[in-house]
Amino acid sequence: MNQYVFVTGTDTNVGKTLASCALLQSAVSNGYRSVGYKPVSSGCVLTPHGARSKDALALIANSNVSLKYNQVNPIALFSPTSPHIACHIERKNIDISVLSKGLSDLAIISDLVVVEGVGGWLTPLGEKLDFSDWVRYERLPVVLVAGIKLGVINHSLLTASVIHQAGLRLVGWIANHPLKSVQFASEYIIDLQNRLDAPLLGVIPYLKSSEERELGHYLNFSLLRRIISSR
Repeated sequence: MNQYVFVTGTDTNVGKTLASCALLQSAVSNGYRSVGYKPVSSGCVLTPHGARSKDALALIANSNVSLKYNQVNPIALFSPTSPHIACHIERKNIDISVLSKGLSDLAIISDLVVVEGVGGWLTPLGEKLDFSDWVRYERLPVVLVAGIKLGVINHSLLTASVIHQAGLRLVGWIANHPLKSVQFASEYIIDLQNRLDAPLLGVIPYLKSSEERELGHYLNFSLLRRIISSR
């Protein structure tokens, strides 16, 4: 397979990590060497082993290739805000060559690399650099995580439009329920199925943290495999 997929979201806190872990679990259960990659993270905590992101740790836990932390998360920022602001506070700069090297290194040891972004599609990494610039440079196929709540239709369609304008492929989308109860949730999903020019790969229901373990069965991995294999 030896493929990549970039996971973005309609907003922050819509379930990108949850969806990325679901993708990893589904790929692993289908016999693929699968690794998660969180090239940039913010809001890390200091541990005896250094800066650690809970998102990156979740990706490591759901990968089936032995990985060192800095292979999964080469740029770890402490400030819980947009990376470009965190970089300014911490006097750091993000070099996209570091992101690209990490990606290519993981591709050597895996069949599928699930790359998780930060925030939404246009999250800045620097004064003149957005995360989407790097995704466009690497020509990564994109999976959109739609947080099912009020505003999701507008946010999803705007994000999909900008992805297409960048000349990239939106290969699918995942509906995730970050809230316990949302009025008209099923109507939102049906409407997005009709409006988005990409298949629905799965629906993840609202889950308590204690339930966030078995996720792969919520996705149609065979559909995703056919799509990204045609890259």
